[in-house]
Amino acid sequence: MNIESIKTLFELFSGEEASEKYMPLITLSVIEVEKMLLPEADPSDIRLDFLCASFANHKLQQVNSARERSEYTSAGKLLTTSQNTALKFAENLLHDHMNLCAELIKEKTFVFMGFSDIKEE
Repeated sequence: MNIESIKTLFELFSGEEASEKYMPLITLSVIEVEKMLLPEADPSDIRLDFLCASFANHKLQQVNSARERSEYTSAGKLLTTSQNTALKFAENLLHDHMNLCAELIKEKTFVFMGFSDIKEE
């Protein structure tokens, strides 16, 4: 994965300059994607840069959304119930890039099914 490419894509997705203050989000996204990679996946595949940038953007929108939920009034702090569309779009973008990288990463969900020879009554 190419950090410079990820930073450029992060700027495109988030609208924020990929300065030092966002590097922890970008680094965390690279670590997350590395953990998801299949053993035979090529880590230099450009699709992974898109996925890393999407992860970082999603994390940024989560942080911003948490901050925006509180509204300060003269009586104190009040939680608002407004929908954060930036977070929704970041989730959709992340989902799209996860699908784009489906052949390179492990699935995040696991369903355990058990079989028994005992009949239920």
